[in-house]
Amino acid sequence: MSDLPLIGITMGDPAGIGPEIIVKALADRTIYGLCRPVVLGDPEILSSAILKYRQKLPLNIISNSSEVRSTPGKIDLMAVSRLKSGSIFPGKPTVEGGRAMVDYVIRAVDMIRKGELEAMVTCPISKILMHQAGYAYEGHTQLISHLTDTHDYVMMLAGERLRVALVTIHCPLKEVPAILDQELVYKTIVITAKALREDFGFEKPRLAVAALNPHASESGLFGSEEKEIIGPAVSRARDEGYNVAGPFPADTLFHKAASGQFEAVVAMYHDQGLIPLKLLHFSDAVNVTLGLPIIRTSVDHGTAYDIAGTGQADDSSLKAAIRMAASMVKNRQEKVEGLSS
Repeated sequence: MSDLPLIGITMGDPAGIGPEIIVKALADRTIYGLCRPVVLGDPEILSSAILKYRQKLPLNIISNSSEVRSTPGKIDLMAVSRLKSGSIFPGKPTVEGGRAMVDYVIRAVDMIRKGELEAMVTCPISKILMHQAGYAYEGHTQLISHLTDTHDYVMMLAGERLRVALVTIHCPLKEVPAILDQELVYKTIVITAKALREDFGFEKPRLAVAALNPHASESGLFGSEEKEIIGPAVSRARDEGYNVAGPFPADTLFHKAASGQFEAVVAMYHDQGLIPLKLLHFSDAVNVTLGLPIIRTSVDHGTAYDIAGTGQADDSSLKAAIRMAASMVKNRQEKVEGLSS
């Protein structure tokens, strides 16, 4: 059991569906055959969720990772917060809860950097609440990149059939053309390719790059980004030995990728990549941040305040994120062992 990766699961916003999906996911004993999960959260909130969802999961409250027991049917919990009884209600976010949700993430990153955890899996937070709590970040990715002093990182959404890396993330659509440049597209390709080798175990990953404009601009008829930005970035990466092709018209590319022709697609903007991804993997997609010195995966959904506390939340994405984090730990270890042998 001690050989299994030690993975921290941050609870997310206590008023969201994080507590519910954690309780449901960790009631699945197969998770304990993959890793040693540790929840970073709040004992009263998690206890309430256990009671509400009728799970027999006693808490083992720990103060450090050496106290982890990893017993199926019991949840190891590091009590990062101790919110006042009755101060948090499902579906009703508070600034106090917002501070707690950020504290869980900060503690997890700190523990990984100290060697006390091997990876982290994050439950959903509210970006608005994050700002209200005094943290001016766009979300998990930007906070964690700051905490790890990482400047070049990529957001990838991944399922069994399709993996999509994004060049631009959360920005107005009208700003995308101005943000794109050759260096940004090139870095996204390289970071994605390296992660597919080191974290996903693909020896020679095949990447495809999506065009920005319809029909890949139709030889300049519908735009110049393919010729001036995306194409040169692809050529540069290919000249350096990366197995990458494009830019391809986006309306046909994702079908080819989902059919197995490519290990991942590099998309130019958020909805270009995530609409096809979520069409195929609405319940089981995983959000993974590439390029970090630590391993971080996440559920691919929000806090779902509208159903928080109702018992309707689906834990499929959380279980998929846990499985992916465990696999990434194993792949990184094998890569290091291979280099040292």
